[in-house]
Amino acid sequence: MEFDKPVTGGPCWTELGTDDLEGAKRFYAELFGWRPETDPRQEAGGYTVAHLGDAAVAAVTPLYQESQPVAWNVSFAVTDADATARLVEEAGGTVVVGPMDIFDVGRFSVALDPTGAAFQLWEARAFPGAGLLNAPGALGWVELATRDTGRAGNFYRTVFGWSAESSEWYTEFAVGGRQFGGMADMGDRFPPEVPPHWLPYFAVEDVDATAEAAAAAGGTVRAEPMTVPDGPRIAVLTDPRGAVFGVFRAEEKR
Repeated sequence: MEFDKPVTGGPCWTELGTDDLEGAKRFYAELFGWRPETDPRQEAGGYTVAHLGDAAVAAVTPLYQESQPVAWNVSFAVTDADATARLVEEAGGTVVVGPMDIFDVGRFSVALDPTGAAFQLWEARAFPGAGLLNAPGALGWVELATRDTGRAGNFYRTVFGWSAESSEWYTEFAVGGRQFGGMADMGDRFPPEVPPHWLPYFAVEDVDATAEAAAAAGGTVRAEPMTVPDGPRIAVLTDPRGAVFGVFRAEEKR
């Protein structure tokens, strides 16, 4: 990711919905050094913000609906959540939640792209999003896995104004000329029941050691550490409840 603070149109926040809030707080604190702080207000529903130093970097939340899977979600910064939600629908996506105010901190919406991948819109007010990006323990890349890269690419370019640079096997997205994420065809690498999805990658100093630590803490290694040709060293992991996330070597371009 080629910026260290949220920019309009780019990823600004990531949050985990889980059925084991306390277990998730322990797991990610051990893995990334996060300091979790749970909002004590009853109406916050247990929303927990993870910090590195004084910087908010991610959130961990209970599951708010029975149908909600244990999974990481990615939010993109917008200046007008309502206008962007309308654009989502005009471009062939679906708005499934909101837009709605979250206290005084911002305006929020959940949407699906035309291929079925969920993502979130965040119109910042008191809370701008992550206070740190692309540093060890923080979000540093987001990746869309989809079964229709052409349709998805057109959608996101329309909604957020992204530019795209594609190779035979991968597309890299940029906003304002700065790369932040990519897109890959799911092909036959995923079982049919796995839906299209956005995957957050967190920067770490040592991918191999992080993978070992995740496994030792009750997670699993979904994709063994590997070095991407002309790219960083990466791995894909799951936490003890099955939420999937990626890690990459922090000092390398991603």
